[in-house]
Amino acid sequence: MKKTSTRDKLIHAMADALQRKGLHGVGLTELLEIAGAPKGSLYHHFPGGKSELAVAAIDHISRHIDSLFSQLFAQQPDPLKALHNWLQGALQQLESSQFERGCPLATIALESGPEDVAIRAALQRSFTAVRQALSVQLHAYGYPSEQADNLAALFVALYEGGLLQARVAGSSEPLKRAATALFTLTREQFPRGVRP
Repeated sequence: MKKTSTRDKLIHAMADALQRKGLHGVGLTELLEIAGAPKGSLYHHFPGGKSELAVAAIDHISRHIDSLFSQLFAQQPDPLKALHNWLQGALQQLESSQFERGCPLATIALESGPEDVAIRAALQRSFTAVRQALSVQLHAYGYPSEQADNLAALFVALYEGGLLQARVAGSSEPLKRAATALFTLTREQFPRGVRP
């Protein structure tokens, strides 16, 4: 079994903290404790400090989401069913965490300011990668290219906004209602599916 490096432990600790508390909700001491890393290790691996670590965590989260999509769509070729399964997983995680674990990308995006150039660039890469991964799956299923891009953008917006509202409300209802509306409209447009 491969031993996890201190660098990876710090990235995982930051990814977890971003999901639960956001960038400004966690201090360096807490990050080091979560990672089980010695003092000084953060600046050894991330000379740019907390911001550089946040960028590495965002990139890690993006790779994880990409891997999750690959598995999800391999198990369920109907993209709308796959997306429904993804939403169900996100809702289960949110509910089991007492509405603490939202989307780490949205949490840090809301906190970032114009001065957070590297963080915003990493977030932009991640959101673009998520939309592109969804669009590729939708296009492969038979949706025209532009429609696949638009539906992917709509789904990501629904997911992020719905999760944010659900987290604040302490209820899954906002995301469930938005998802039901989207899936109903999409199914009505292609009632028998779009695969030739």
